[in-house]
Amino acid sequence: QVQLVESGGGVVQAGGSLRLSCAVSGSISRFGIMDWYRQAPGKQRELVAAINRGGSTNYADSVKGRFTISRDNAKNTVYLQMSSLKAEDTAVYYCHYSYTSSHWGQGTQVTVSS
Repeated sequence: QVQLVESGGGVVQAGGSLRLSCAVSGSISRFGIMDWYRQAPGKQRELVAAINRGGSTNYADSVKGRFTISRDNAKNTVYLQMSSLKAEDTAVYYCHYSYTSSHWGQGTQVTVSS
């Protein structure tokens, strides 16, 4: 069984920064991909950023240059550093882990006030 525990969400003013963390535990593989998705009200869930064990990253165009995903393999933890936040970044952010199966965190709310 795989568990993902997210932390770090909250309310921030536009232009501010937040860092999300997600600790993954259980029957996981070191080769798993860890990523962050988000879902705004009335919109579909979308990929924000992904990182593999080797450190290769992928970002949504809307966050490139503002968000940074990183990973601590020793701690099985993935981070999302968010800077220059905009009102349109407001969403529930979900941590996701995948290898042979897919697992989701409970989500953490990020609200950016303009």
